[in-house]
Amino acid sequence: MPTSQKEQTLTEIKDRFARASSVILVDYRGLTVKEIQELRGKLRESGSELKVYKNTLTQIAMRELAMPDLGSMLEGPSAFAFTYGDPVAPAKTLIAFAKDHKSLEVKGGLLERSVTDAVGVKTLAALPSRDELLGMLLGTMQNPNASLVRVLAGPASAFARVVKAIADQKAAA
Repeated sequence: MPTSQKEQTLTEIKDRFARASSVILVDYRGLTVKEIQELRGKLRESGSELKVYKNTLTQIAMRELAMPDLGSMLEGPSAFAFTYGDPVAPAKTLIAFAKDHKSLEVKGGLLERSVTDAVGVKTLAALPSRDELLGMLLGTMQNPNASLVRVLAGPASAFARVVKAIADQKAAA
């Protein structure tokens, strides 16, 4: 029989999974409390939060939400990095932290309700962030406009140079 605390936790898990655009699972065995707090702070800066839940409660919540099964990713202690916006920044944060702290292992996760493995998370971390992509798109969109302005301004600036040259000739004569 589930206790009220388990029911509350189950509701919290379902809420987080339902709202999250991506969830990355990590094995945090071997990290100190200080290192986990450092990781939580870095993830908070990138718009995520790190939570630890029991694997059985997570499986129940995902089954009730009709989400895909994470299978072997839910073996051993798991921490969940929930992202509610851009999924690239937290992936970059976790991969960078895992490089510095060898005991942190990225297991995989969910990206828009699709299961991905650790390689998929590393690939996601290699992508430019949403802001960088928007900047690239804006630059690409502005390039034809800037070229058009230069082409249209060409004859007018050439005419102005000819008029100035004639004025300089007359002033010299």
